[in-house]
Amino acid sequence: MREAQQAGPDGDFSPGEVARARADTPGCAKVAHFNNAGAALMPRQVIDASVRHLRLEADMGGYEAAAHADDDIEAVYDSAARLLGCDRDEIALLDNATRAWDMAFYGVPFRPGDRVLTSMAEYGSNFIAYLQVAERYGVQVDVVPNDEHGQISVDALRELVDERVRVISVTHVPTNGGLVNPAAEVGKIAREAGALYLLDACQSVGQLAVDVREIGCDLLSATGRKYLRGPRGTGLLYVRRAVLDRLIPPVLDLHAATWTARDRYEMRPDARRFETWEANYAAQLGLGAAIDHALGWGLPRIQARVTRLAATLREQLTEIPGVRVHDLGLRRCGITTFTLDGVAADRVRSALAAQGINVSVSRTASTRLDMDDRGLGEVVRASVHYYNTQEEITALTQAVRSCA
Repeated sequence: MREAQQAGPDGDFSPGEVARARADTPGCAKVAHFNNAGAALMPRQVIDASVRHLRLEADMGGYEAAAHADDDIEAVYDSAARLLGCDRDEIALLDNATRAWDMAFYGVPFRPGDRVLTSMAEYGSNFIAYLQVAERYGVQVDVVPNDEHGQISVDALRELVDERVRVISVTHVPTNGGLVNPAAEVGKIAREAGALYLLDACQSVGQLAVDVREIGCDLLSATGRKYLRGPRGTGLLYVRRAVLDRLIPPVLDLHAATWTARDRYEMRPDARRFETWEANYAAQLGLGAAIDHALGWGLPRIQARVTRLAATLREQLTEIPGVRVHDLGLRRCGITTFTLDGVAADRVRSALAAQGINVSVSRTASTRLDMDDRGLGEVVRASVHYYNTQEEITALTQAVRSCA
């Protein structure tokens, strides 16, 4: 990991550091990328790590390349553990965040009458899983209302908890806005209730400093492609050691378990019981490089810069007639969502793309409860990262102004 240069004001990146971050990111020379909550631009270190292993596979064979790179592959678990503040045996590497979340959630041995508590900002894929286990096992799904700030109400959660609550499952940062749910406060309630606490950190890991011990979650899922700046097709699952034997992985193979006799098997004693044998090692090594890159900059510093850039973007957007910014919560992150009166979100995205500016569109199906509650059908999503600049933010807001 490299040493940081002299920091700028308020702990922000210095101009030299921003220039270095952009020089490390080939895509910065081609686009102004504000779709980091979709898939961030990869730094050259990530590209090099993945391509190097693919070439090794081509030169010597896939199995042989994996054996040759075994130490580097194992080091990814150490890096992920440092990133999340846990031990390496509590980390599983999966092929995406949805698979990581599913392995955790579907590993809960639900019984009829169990309850799942979740939030208004829950992601669509997660809620579909809730509905499926409700149909399959007779589980009751209850949505905790928001407080006056638009985040999950800690007081309402406390009132809803009873002995039937098996899982409290919350999205840390929703896909459709800059809200940061109070994850640590939820963790305290879950621990007191003895309920499993599953945190979907897909949108937060990489842009925020996330420590599973401080948050108090039992399970956490994350992706590589978003704010961590890793390759697509990579994901992380944290499983707290103390709850490992309370879960039953929905899929086992010869990696997750050992066939010890004709009628017996033994699961691995660590979180890797949630993995499968076949893996994209080139992508995993890229993920490890992405994590090391983020750790080198420092997550608290990344968080500070991303939060400040997003606040600047929101401030400039609100000055444009007809623009409505839709981010909620006492604490906000690097995602900004907005609408432009009389202009469809796809039209805004296309107009910005024509000027080399990447944004995305979030629709009802991704976060239905929240979008319906607020009467929103679609929003434009602009998500900053530390390699974005004030000049790029100005270009984005000027392009939106031209759409108006």
